[in-house]
Amino acid sequence: MNNTPESMNGGTANPSRRDILAGSAGFLAAIAGLPLLAPAARAAEATRPHILYIVADDLGFADVGFHGSDIKTPNLDRLAEGGARLGQFYTQPLCTPTRAALMTGRYPLRYGLQTGVIPSGSTYGLATDEFLLPQALKAANYRTALVGKWHLGHADKAFWPRQRGFDSFYGPLVGEIDHFKHEAHGVTDWYRDNTLLEEEGYDTELFGAEAVRLIGGHDPKTPLFLYLAFTAPHTPFQAPQRYLDMYAGIEDPSRRAYAAMITAMDDQIGKVVEALGARGMRENTLIMFHSDNGGTRNKMFTGESAVAGDLPPNNSPYREGKGTLYEGGTRVVALANWPGHVSSGQAEGMMHVVDMLPTLAKLAGADLGRSKPLDGVDVWAALAAGKVGRDEVVYNVEPTQGAIRDGKWKLYWHVALPPRVELFDLDADPSEKRDLSPEHPDKVTELQGKVVALARSMAPPLFYLAALKATLAAPLATPDAALYDMGSEDD
Repeated sequence: MNNTPESMNGGTANPSRRDILAGSAGFLAAIAGLPLLAPAARAAEATRPHILYIVADDLGFADVGFHGSDIKTPNLDRLAEGGARLGQFYTQPLCTPTRAALMTGRYPLRYGLQTGVIPSGSTYGLATDEFLLPQALKAANYRTALVGKWHLGHADKAFWPRQRGFDSFYGPLVGEIDHFKHEAHGVTDWYRDNTLLEEEGYDTELFGAEAVRLIGGHDPKTPLFLYLAFTAPHTPFQAPQRYLDMYAGIEDPSRRAYAAMITAMDDQIGKVVEALGARGMRENTLIMFHSDNGGTRNKMFTGESAVAGDLPPNNSPYREGKGTLYEGGTRVVALANWPGHVSSGQAEGMMHVVDMLPTLAKLAGADLGRSKPLDGVDVWAALAAGKVGRDEVVYNVEPTQGAIRDGKWKLYWHVALPPRVELFDLDADPSEKRDLSPEHPDKVTELQGKVVALARSMAPPLFYLAALKATLAAPLATPDAALYDMGSEDD
């Protein structure tokens, strides 16, 4: 099966010369740069690493110490100092789409997960005919484990992690839970493998303890893929008192708890890294860390928890946040660390979360023959040695909006009425303060054509279909007695 990335025209026939050149640019750059790669990057070809893949939930771009925050993240700071700080790492604007993109190496528009997240009352999930990252790694003799949040389907066990390539699973299936009670809408959502589990404790600390336990019992001779998906710092903003006390000087209770959640997560990351060292695995472990999307700046996207006052996440210097296609919603804090294999410093090559499947599969020697055509590309040279990354990124395409990046140019097209088209030069204006669409109409037309081509090939959003089904299946709404008392029975 063809595993090359689908072009941005949705895979239509007769690609232009420009499309062909753009699609091969990364490959040519990699070939040209091979002799210059750090010995670490070349060594990766011969070494199958353990992989610790850590995802934070709704973490603001600026809310880590190595980006200048007053929030304490010493363990992440050390990983960033000794590894690559990924300055142009992109995700989808929301949780479910990002996690789906990571698992499949394909943009969520290909299989209907491009809109919204999977609500707790919905029955759909990530299509079972998609070949996932843990399946590929498991077939390459990796031990695969998910500790933390799933959010790719919960209503049918066919969607659950153990049925999708993970040897073990510990955590919640849905997107938002009470961090102490492990409940969503008053219903426990906490599992070990396929079994519902009643357990006390703060979820962030339980995730860390489980990861440490798993590493402690692992045979280092067997490669390990550990996907550690924290629920922090997603709402509700909750943390143990000792962490809240660390930020007693912050008056706003939401920001105090938000900061406490991040530091609690950082502490657990430190313990997991320490466990790798104690087990003799640290030197041969690639650690990836990033947020699933930008921090939440609009209460429309806080989830099901009420939040008083201003929202605490900070995505500076980028515009807006979670749920939007601006940089603040999609360009996230990210790092990679593998001693002797990933060069330290700032890595500015553009990469997207869809690139992680082919990149990790190459390192692991995994076969992607069962994958559908990928949107992701191998970005190891950009990640490990700071080389040029991809040329184009699809932020998202759905019926109401679309955004794509081509080199320095970014088009954000809000199609729903009233329509809005914005064009930005991200090299000169990463904060998206100046709309250049009036000055470059030809570039707008060109990029709009690519959005339309993708829209023609995209799968219908499952979120809309589920919402329509729920609405049509709702019970009949009838007037109550008060209307009849007002005389409306004569109408």
